[in-house]
Amino acid sequence: MINEDTFTGASFSLRNRIARVIWAIVYQLLFEISPRPMHGWRSFLLRCFGAKVGKGVHVYPRVNIWAPWNLELGDKCGVANTAILYSQGKIKIGKRSVISQGVNVCTGTHDYTRKGSPLITKPIIIGDNVWVAAEAFIHPGVELGDGCVIGARAVVVNDMPAWMVCAGHPCKPLKKRELID
Repeated sequence: MINEDTFTGASFSLRNRIARVIWAIVYQLLFEISPRPMHGWRSFLLRCFGAKVGKGVHVYPRVNIWAPWNLELGDKCGVANTAILYSQGKIKIGKRSVISQGVNVCTGTHDYTRKGSPLITKPIIIGDNVWVAAEAFIHPGVELGDGCVIGARAVVVNDMPAWMVCAGHPCKPLKKRELID
């Protein structure tokens, strides 16, 4: 961050802000209006802006992405329309993971205990084979273990363990996730 007081100036550098303006233009002109099946095209655009994008990634056209250069998307993961990847800090989504519609993955918050409420960013790591169901909220600094399921509209404020079904406000592990062949 370049500024400790969010009331007196920007938290990010001029270069970062200019890059986000350029991304917003590209997003509106080339990303958001692209037909749904054009996942390769959207992956290409994300790579042009510094995202690390695996093979077979499905990012839908109405995903709201704050800063693509802070994204890492594993092979065959999917991010549905109306999901928000508020990538002020790093977001890593593992292989074969699904981020459903309306999910908010938010890496930024403010330290309200300090004068000026400075911005704080913490990375979010979503493991392999994770499903985050519709309209869940993932707080800054959270790690979701491989194979976990986050229920619809859950509010995840702490790390969630691998291979567990988790839900609620605040989100808590409920039961073991077992796959049936």
